[in-house]
Amino acid sequence: MAERSRILFIGGTGYIGKFIVDASVKAGHPTFVLVRESTLSSPAKSTVINNFKNLGVNLLLGDLSDHESLVKAIKQVDVVISTIAHDQLYNQDKIIAAIKEAGNIKRFFPSEFGNDVDRAHAVEPAKTGFATKAKIRRAIEAEGIPYTYVASNSFSGFFLPALNHSRSGGLWLYLHAHVQASTSSIGSNAETTTLKQPGAPASPRDKVVILGEGDTKVVFNKEDDIATYTIKAVDDPRAVNKTLFIKPPSNIISSNDLVSLWEKKIGKKIERIYVHEEQLLKNIQEASGQRKVILSICHSLFVKGDQTNFEIEPSFGVEASELYPDVKYTTVAEYLNQLF
Repeated sequence: MAERSRILFIGGTGYIGKFIVDASVKAGHPTFVLVRESTLSSPAKSTVINNFKNLGVNLLLGDLSDHESLVKAIKQVDVVISTIAHDQLYNQDKIIAAIKEAGNIKRFFPSEFGNDVDRAHAVEPAKTGFATKAKIRRAIEAEGIPYTYVASNSFSGFFLPALNHSRSGGLWLYLHAHVQASTSSIGSNAETTTLKQPGAPASPRDKVVILGEGDTKVVFNKEDDIATYTIKAVDDPRAVNKTLFIKPPSNIISSNDLVSLWEKKIGKKIERIYVHEEQLLKNIQEASGQRKVILSICHSLFVKGDQTNFEIEPSFGVEASELYPDVKYTTVAEYLNQLF
C-alpha cells in the first residue's frame, strides 16, 4: 500500500473540521492540526482537543496571522485542508502565500463545504460570502497550486431535524421565528416547525414551513460521509484540480418529497405552509445578522436550486459517490429514521 499523505488541517476544531480530522486519522493519514494557544486553553474547545490527543493527532502551534508558523507547519505535510469559519474565509490568501513559500504541497483543499460557488445565484449577503470563496479559488489557480474544491452541499445535521441538536447552534430557530412572524397562518403552535431546521427542538408532527414552491431539489449529506469522501480524494489523482461534488442519488430530494417521506414514517399528514420567493426576498431585506445570512443561503438552495440546477462536466468536476462506490453513505431516508 502506498504511503498515506500527511495532512495539515487549518480550522480543524470547527464544525465540519472535527469530522474530517477524525476521518483522516481513521484512514491512516498522519494528521496535523494547526491550533492557537488560546484554543488549547479554551474550556469550550477542551473536549475537541482532548479527542484529538486521544486519536493521536499532532497539534501544531500557529496562527493565520503568523506567516512563519504557517510555513513551518506546512513544510511538515503533503496536503493542506482548510475548514476555517466563514468570517475568516478572506484570510486564506495567507495560506496560499505560505504554501507558495513552502513549495512542497501537492494538494490544497480550501474552506468550501457547501454550494459550488462558481455556479450559485445567491442574493446578499450570501452573494458576498460566495464571492469571497470564488476569489480564493481564482488566487489558488493563479498561483498554480494543485487543488480540490469540495462542494459538499447541505449538512444533514444542520438542515434536517435531529433529536440531538446541540451541534447546530440553533441558527434555523432564528429563521423559523422570522418566517413565523411573517406568516400569520402558522400562529404560535409549538408543534409547527420546518423539516429543514437545524437545532429544532422536535421533529414536525402538525405543520411544516416550506420555502419556495417545494419542488426544487436539494442535496443533504451526513457530515461523517462528507468527511469520508473528502479524505478519499486526498490521494486520488482524479480529483486534482477538480471540484468534488458530493451528490449521492438517494440524497437528492425536494422539500415536498421530503415532507411526504416524513409523513409516511410518522403515519399522518402534515399541513404544508409555503413561503414563496417574493415573501422570502422581503424577509431577507427585513432581516439582520445571522438570520439574514441563513435566509439568503436558503433562497439559493430551496428557490434557485443552486445544488442541482446544472450538470457536472468532466472539465471541472467529479461526483464522489461515483468515484467511491465502496462508501456506504447514509441516505436521507435512513437519517430520518433516527428522528423518532
